[in-house]
Amino acid sequence: MDQKTDTRPSGRIGYVCKRYPRFSETFIVNEILAHEAAGQPIEIFSLRPSDETHFQDSLSRVRAGVTRIKDRPKPSGQFWQVMQAAFARYPQGVTRLLAEPDTSFDDVFQALQLAVHVHDRGITLLHAHFATVATTVARLASIVTGVPYSLTAHAKDIYFDYEETQDLPRKMADAAQVITVSDFNQAYLARTFGLGPSRLTRLYNGLDLERFAWQAPQDDATDILAVGRLVEKKGFHVLIEAMLTLKQRGLTARCTIVGAGEDETRLRNQIAACGLGESVRLTGPMPQRDIIELMRNAAIFACPCVVSRDGNRDGLPTVLIEAMALGLPVVSTDVVGIPELVRDGETGLCVAEGDPLALADAMERLLGDAALRQRLSRDARALIEAEFEITRNAARQREVFARAVAARVA
Repeated sequence: MDQKTDTRPSGRIGYVCKRYPRFSETFIVNEILAHEAAGQPIEIFSLRPSDETHFQDSLSRVRAGVTRIKDRPKPSGQFWQVMQAAFARYPQGVTRLLAEPDTSFDDVFQALQLAVHVHDRGITLLHAHFATVATTVARLASIVTGVPYSLTAHAKDIYFDYEETQDLPRKMADAAQVITVSDFNQAYLARTFGLGPSRLTRLYNGLDLERFAWQAPQDDATDILAVGRLVEKKGFHVLIEAMLTLKQRGLTARCTIVGAGEDETRLRNQIAACGLGESVRLTGPMPQRDIIELMRNAAIFACPCVVSRDGNRDGLPTVLIEAMALGLPVVSTDVVGIPELVRDGETGLCVAEGDPLALADAMERLLGDAALRQRLSRDARALIEAEFEITRNAARQREVFARAVAARVA
């Protein structure tokens, strides 16, 4: 989009994240880099310490500083110091916050710190990723400061059955703007919370396509690649079952699963029980540049997402968008917004979730048809260029931000 027509909000945008950075949340880094390239001032606030061991290569290009918001007042007098600092800037706002029902001590403590930063740094909008704790704190800080907040809702934060209520109706009602990452989510949020098009926007997570140049798939490639956290919703247990089916059919394909997570021991035991130790390997986490190299040489990217027993699910996995941008043919499942991206027979093969036989059939079909892989690869890249390019999508997001800021001014 031509920057001359780019609508940017006035002031600074404060990004509020539960943890920043996180390796699995490349979409946040992509957004921030695109905003900075367009001249939009950004501040980043992290509510918890990062516990990652690997980071995106692009992280070093982010210019915005990261402010860690303390989540426990130590010593105990620190809470009153923060309260006094916020009261000196927003006496009426602190009074409003103290009258807010059903707030936790920790959330209030973080919201007061954030409010001080909002005042001192000229922040005109708070934007939270995920409708859980980041939005909780952003909303409370908004009550103190009068500065509006917006949020991006993804998937787990919408559908997961949390033990403690996340109070989504109140968060959705008070947000100046709500963004979500798929048509599926948009329809659900509109139906469930009564959000109309003036306040609810579907905006796909964008990708810097200059970093993900398309390459035609190799006709002689045979390896299957999967990338993601080793948790139930990623469906890797289904992929292992599908690999066993391929082995029983006499196919000797190899599968590499990249990632770490709570299900690692269970998956390793499943691989051993299926006798797949020679054909399925778990590598642990890897730097993004190494993952891209694996994608360049694989035959298929498998993304067998499922809805887990607790309701957790993926919305639109960024790694799936990356694979398609690079030209790697994909097989995925009909979970949440994935069919909007993996259009069966057009941009990839999309099968029913939790069905290892259907997954095996799709992988076998792709492995045996180089012409199909070539066609799906080209059409997938065309879709990514049309709907997922970060510069265009970030410009649309700034338009949403500008509406949120303008609504407060009005």
